[in-house]
Amino acid sequence: MKETRAYAIQCIKDEAGAVMGLIPQLDEHFDQAVEIMHNCKGKVIVTGVGKSGHIGAKIAATLSSTGTPSFFINPLDVYHGDLGVMTSDDVVLAISNSGQTDELLRFIPLVLHMKIPIIGMCGNPASLLVKYSTVHLNVHVEKEACPLNLAPTSSTTAQLVMGDALAIALMELRHFRPRDFAQFHPGGELGKRLLTTAQDVMRSDDLPIIPKEMHLGEAIIHVSKGKLGLGVSVEEGVVTGLITDGDIRRAMEKWQAEFFDKTVADIMTRNPKCVLPTTKITEIQKIMHRNKIHTVLVVDQERHLLGVVDHYSCMI
Repeated sequence: MKETRAYAIQCIKDEAGAVMGLIPQLDEHFDQAVEIMHNCKGKVIVTGVGKSGHIGAKIAATLSSTGTPSFFINPLDVYHGDLGVMTSDDVVLAISNSGQTDELLRFIPLVLHMKIPIIGMCGNPASLLVKYSTVHLNVHVEKEACPLNLAPTSSTTAQLVMGDALAIALMELRHFRPRDFAQFHPGGELGKRLLTTAQDVMRSDDLPIIPKEMHLGEAIIHVSKGKLGLGVSVEEGVVTGLITDGDIRRAMEKWQAEFFDKTVADIMTRNPKCVLPTTKITEIQKIMHRNKIHTVLVVDQERHLLGVVDHYSCMI
């Protein structure tokens, strides 16, 4: 078992070394590639064959999800109708370790004929792919992690990392932010938090509503039954105050025997934190954190109570 673990460690070291080796290979061609993709009025079409094709599909997915319209196309499919998706406004990102892959090279003349810029991601600067590319992203690796130096391992890792580097650079140029990311990932956890609003998670039934004239002894019962740790003072539907179980405990410690003579008005917060039903969950979380509270009230423009959002409701 120790021996197999040693193989794994060596593989990871080889691939990590290949990735670090990309840094000195970054030059003005990378800058030009990013500029071409950033100024692209159409789509970034990623293409490659075999293992490079699998990497290309992942790169296309990453670009699309981070604000750069992109998709993968197999060069073999171009001869069976897929060329129709390409326009002169597009950019092609062609990936090949050797730069001599026959299927890919047969696709290049069609791209050149349409005068579409070609970004060649290749580990062989002397290849035909590089010769006909507008810019060359050098992903040369000294050796594969494969002990036979044959199976694409370090080379495909280098391609993947270079694709991520392009995507990240483009994200920065576009000032791509979490809200933008959520629009492309509505099913993910981040997307849910960024797109979900107060009205989606608020509790609106059986709210613990209490008049401000109510004595605290009775208010305790309403707060307990409400199971939210609070009671909301409302007059004619409009929020006028809020008490929490913490307020009640502090009042008991302060007034002791006189506690039962006090009313909700004596301890309530008269300007509780309120949000509109369209307020995003992420903003509500910020309000809670900033004010060290666990609950906000959901109201309309006239401060009519609509619901309550607590800390647990935001944990989606």
